Amino acid sequence: MEESIRESFDLHPVPPLSVPVLSLAYLGDAVFELIVRTVILESENGRNGALHQRTLPYVSAVGQARMAEALLPFLSEEETAVYRRGKNAKPEHGAKNASAQEYHKATGLEALIGALYLAGKTDRILELVREGMTHAGKD
Repeated sequence: MEESIRESFDLHPVPPLSVPVLSLAYLGDAVFELIVRTVILESENGRNGALHQRTLPYVSAVGQARMAEALLPFLSEEETAVYRRGKNAKPEHGAKNASAQEYHKATGLEALIGALYLAGKTDRILELVREGMTHAGKD
C-alpha cells in the first residue's frame, strides 16, 4: 500500500532510521489499527460497537505490550533495535488504562511496525501481527 501512496502523491521513500522514533510509532499505530480492524471486520462482522469492543484487546497498550513481549524472540537484531528505540522513547503523554511499562512496550511495537511499513515490509508486518494477535487478547 505504501508504494501506491507514494505514487499517488509523488513521494519518495524515507529511510525509516532517519525518522524520529515517535513519528514511526505514530505511523505504526495507524497501520496496526488498520490491520486489526480489517481482521476483526472480515472475520466477525457486526455492529460498530461490537467491532470496537473486539479490537480493544489488540489495539490497547496492554494488548500491544503483551504482543511485543511474545514477539521479541521472533525479531531480528535490526527489528529489536527499532523496538528498543521506541520502547525507550519519552512520549509526551501516557496511556489512560496501562502502566508506564506497558505503554513503553506498546510504543516500541508501534515504532517497529512504522519502520517496517516505511521499508515496504508489509509481509513481515502481517506475519508479526498474525503471531502477536494470538497473545494479545489473553488475560
